[in-house]
Amino acid sequence: MKTTKVLEKQMATGSDGTGSFVRLKLFLMMVLQFFIWGAWLPLIFGYIAKDGLGFSPGQQALILNAFPIAAIVGMFFSNQFADRNFAAEKFLAFSHLIGGLAILGCGFVTSFEAFFVLMLIHCLLYVPTISITNSIAFANIKDAQNEFGIVRMGGTIGWILAAWPFTFILVDWVAVRATNPAGIIDWVGAALANGLKGEALKNATMWTFVVAGIASLLLSAFSLLLPHTPPKKATEGAQSLAWLDAIKLLAHPFVLVLWVVTFADSFVHNCYFNWTGRFLGASRDAGGVGIPGNWIMPVMSVGQLAEILTMFILGITLKKLGWRTTMIVGILGHAARFAVYAFFPNNAALIIVVQVLHGICYAFFFATVYIFVDEHFPKDARNSAQGLFNVMILGVGALVANSICPWLLEVVFTKNEVIDFRGLFLVPCAIATLAAISLGLFFHPPKASSDGNPGYTSAHLS
Repeated sequence: MKTTKVLEKQMATGSDGTGSFVRLKLFLMMVLQFFIWGAWLPLIFGYIAKDGLGFSPGQQALILNAFPIAAIVGMFFSNQFADRNFAAEKFLAFSHLIGGLAILGCGFVTSFEAFFVLMLIHCLLYVPTISITNSIAFANIKDAQNEFGIVRMGGTIGWILAAWPFTFILVDWVAVRATNPAGIIDWVGAALANGLKGEALKNATMWTFVVAGIASLLLSAFSLLLPHTPPKKATEGAQSLAWLDAIKLLAHPFVLVLWVVTFADSFVHNCYFNWTGRFLGASRDAGGVGIPGNWIMPVMSVGQLAEILTMFILGITLKKLGWRTTMIVGILGHAARFAVYAFFPNNAALIIVVQVLHGICYAFFFATVYIFVDEHFPKDARNSAQGLFNVMILGVGALVANSICPWLLEVVFTKNEVIDFRGLFLVPCAIATLAAISLGLFFHPPKASSDGNPGYTSAHLS
């Protein structure tokens, strides 16, 4: 009887009784969660553009803004309703079932109305699952400080994995057969060297939505195998108007400065996703890099590889450089990358290498902001502060970028059907530089006390 109980415990928590089996499930959950997003995001900007499905800049903005709008809505919905009324794993299964069918449908429609409605449905259901998967992970690990980082790394790996199947999906197989490859090695080489172009690439991009939909349906089914995570009860005294408390934090100059700079960095970050795919795929004669269509997503995934490595050194960097300098380096990473885009567009090798700056940009600014808030705000103000910056990072910054970027590319910097990539990229380069200077001059947070606690209390923030 005792042996049976031990076996049952091992099956529930892993063969070593430490929860390794549960952690593996949580890791795979994160892989699928971010695989979905990483599958469709990099190429959607070109797919819906004038030379893709033919949507106008205004229509493109509406489609692209489905995600940040859902992010703003999701901040309220997932925190105030979903995780208090539904078991997290069941909510995850439902969301990815309906959301998966919606993103799958995006691959088969060509009208603006149908595409927008399906994308909006997908985003409204997908965005809350970002926080829900975090909730499931935190509820089912014992040591969040040591275990969550490894679990969350599954998300970065999932994003990277989403890019690589398309090196074989977006292939010009007619050209491959024309080379008469002899053996598997020659066949693979020919496939990797002959990516689709033009109209054929546009038509094949539909598969990014199909792959994302299939992954979403897989996660829906897999969610039912995750540990049961019951709804969270509202804590005593929880405030329904917590966002009012968050807004009050902006009365403090160091919070306001960081919030405004976060907006600028989020805007520039989303300029990267809006324009990089088009830039990489455009021919050299058109001012682009001329990278084959099947290699665009893998090239952009270099940034996620660098993100993994950068996260490992973030702690050491913060100790050596401090908060402000680390954030400035993260912002200037954007400026450096766009400067390379602007002045060295024909140097494909340099363009590929500079993708590693994505890891520095993300870890040294966005991740650092989250850590700063967690360490520099009193416990009863942290949730409000995190929500304040989350809305800017995932919502407002992206919303503004997605509204302006299609217009800048197709109207302001396009003359006679030719895109002025240099002028285009100097815009976010300048914004990032100004944001870094502003942070250096005006960001002066209160110093922590000798015991490591914030140098102020909730009373100072009210």
